[in-house]
Amino acid sequence: MERRNNFDLLRLLAAISVIFSHAYLIAEGTQDREPFYWLTGHQTILGVVGVFIFFTMSGFLVTQSFEATGSPIRYAAKRLLRIYPGYIACLLVLAFVLGPLVTSLPLADYFSHPQFRTFLIWNLMMDPNQNGLPGVAFTGNSVGQVVDGPLWTLPCELLMYALVMLLGMARLLTFKALGVLLALGLVCVGFDTTKSDDLMGSVGWLMPFFVAGAALYKLQGTRLFEGKWALAALGGLVVSGMLGGLDLPFPPFILLFPLFGSYLTIWLALTPRLPVVPAARWGDFSYGLYIYGWPAEQLLAWASGGALGPLALFLGALLLSLVLSALSWHLIEKRALRLKPRSLHSASKARPAGVSLQTSQSGFSGLENQGSAQP
Repeated sequence: MERRNNFDLLRLLAAISVIFSHAYLIAEGTQDREPFYWLTGHQTILGVVGVFIFFTMSGFLVTQSFEATGSPIRYAAKRLLRIYPGYIACLLVLAFVLGPLVTSLPLADYFSHPQFRTFLIWNLMMDPNQNGLPGVAFTGNSVGQVVDGPLWTLPCELLMYALVMLLGMARLLTFKALGVLLALGLVCVGFDTTKSDDLMGSVGWLMPFFVAGAALYKLQGTRLFEGKWALAALGGLVVSGMLGGLDLPFPPFILLFPLFGSYLTIWLALTPRLPVVPAARWGDFSYGLYIYGWPAEQLLAWASGGALGPLALFLGALLLSLVLSALSWHLIEKRALRLKPRSLHSASKARPAGVSLQTSQSGFSGLENQGSAQP
């Protein structure tokens, strides 16, 4: 499989969708007027769909990465280099730039406050519950003190990476095992385990989207990726959105997205029917947009005194976070990714002619690129 695909474009659109939906929450203190929330009968917002798309693509590409890497240690190093350098830089910007700018405390009190150390230490350990800084309140609404809301998905992503590694080491990275995990994840969605304060509740709720992507990787090369099935999946997704007005014990759009939406995500990324959009032509900014979008919106809401409406806040934050994500990519993320150990696929290219090295069970071994596998 050649490297021409639309994963970069879909990642970029998913990150933008998260910023779009959060603009309503930050500007109005509620997401009740967010357009996709109304379109799906109050089932979900567009930004959550963006997270589903991220996890689906991550499941597909990370499974490919494990099979192509050939070593759990090299695989783990590649995954950590993708997530942590940009993440650490973002935490430092939040704690040492954004916080001091917004805090109501004297700077000496701000830096000596226990909450400052707690924010840095616990977030470095991927604790999503420590999301406030001393004296920092951007607005007076319910999320006014949250410094970076989307960070809650990152520990879930890391645990999904670990799941792939453990399954692979146990030789259980198979379609059958993934099907069992998909069913378990759908149960978590049905019971909405995000209501639990425990991290594993969020992990279970996001697992079916990641596992669906991994299962679709295992199904590549079959006739499942034909246009008629994509059309059927689109129809199923539309119908599940229309069912939102019914008084059901679970949101059908979210429950069925791992089946219909995840399939459409991978089909859109790989189908030769669509032109390839070079969305990462100047760099893969999607990760930076994802982690900087919320604080950019909070900063603009604070600076304007809450005068900006959702659309104005979205556009302004999109521009600001795009600048920050470009700096993050070119100064930190891209440099860190150069340290990634080579996969077996890459190593095989350096071998003499006639010496082959199997990288995976499929023909998609060339899909992984520098921007793959992020939340």
